Amino acid sequence: QVALVESGGGLVQAGGSLRLSCAASGIDFSTTGMGWYRQAPGKQREMVATVAARGSLNYLDPVKGRFSISRDNAKSTTYLQMNSLKPEDTAIYYCNARMGGIDYWGQGTQVTVSS
Repeated sequence: QVALVESGGGLVQAGGSLRLSCAASGIDFSTTGMGWYRQAPGKQREMVATVAARGSLNYLDPVKGRFSISRDNAKSTTYLQMNSLKPEDTAIYYCNARMGGIDYWGQGTQVTVSS
């Protein structure tokens, strides 16, 4: 049974930082592409950052230079370091695992950036 458990969200002032974590179980983590997505109120869910099994990275343009995704295969955990946060980064952030063409999702963690 696949489980993705996010943590690290919260309320932060603009310009601040947060680090999200996603602990995975039930998957072969080292061979699975991982990612972070977000959904703001009234908007569609969008990809924020992904890290492939072999380490290649991809970022949403507005977060480039501010966010950094990483993975620790020994801990089956994916991280999203978010710096220089802006109010428009406010959203629910979801961890994603893509395995065998199937997407698995965590329950989401709220990130709120005040101006």
